[in-house]
Amino acid sequence: MLQIDIIDETDKLDKEHVKMIEGILNYAAQKEGVEEDSEVSVTIVTNSEIQEINKMYRGKDEPTDVISFAMEELGEGEIIIKGEGIPRMLGDIIISIERAEEQADMYEHTFIRELGFLAVHGLLHLLGYDHINKEDEKKMFSRQKMILDGYGLER
Repeated sequence: MLQIDIIDETDKLDKEHVKMIEGILNYAAQKEGVEEDSEVSVTIVTNSEIQEINKMYRGKDEPTDVISFAMEELGEGEIIIKGEGIPRMLGDIIISIERAEEQADMYEHTFIRELGFLAVHGLLHLLGYDHINKEDEKKMFSRQKMILDGYGLER
C-alpha cells in the first residue's frame, strides 16, 4: 500500500472523500506496479491557492484542477538516492476543490467521481504519464479510464 498524506486546507473533505482518495490511489498504484510503501501527498486547496501555484510554476495566471510535482524528476547533476528500507517518494498532488465541484457539474457526474479522477490523473503524472501530444494523451487517458472503471468510479 501507498503511504498517503492528505492535507485538506479547505476543511471541505469528509471521511468518505478521504477514504475514496486513499482507496483509488492504492488501486491505481497496484495497477501501475508501484513499489510497496511508496509515498505521495495530496493537498486540497481553493481556486485562488492553485492559481498562485499555477502562476509560479507554470507561468499560467489562472486556476487549474490538478497540479503534480514529481520528486523523481532529476535536474542536472542530481542523482536518485536509493537504499534498503527507504520508501520511494513519488511526489505531491494538489487539487482545487472548487474546480472539482465545477467540473463535476459541467461533466454531469458526482463530485466524488471528479475527485477520484483528479487524484488518479495527478498520480499518473507522478509516474511519468503526460498528455502533451496525441499519442501520450491516448495512453494516459486510457490508463485513467481503466483505473477509474476498475475501481467503480465510472462516468
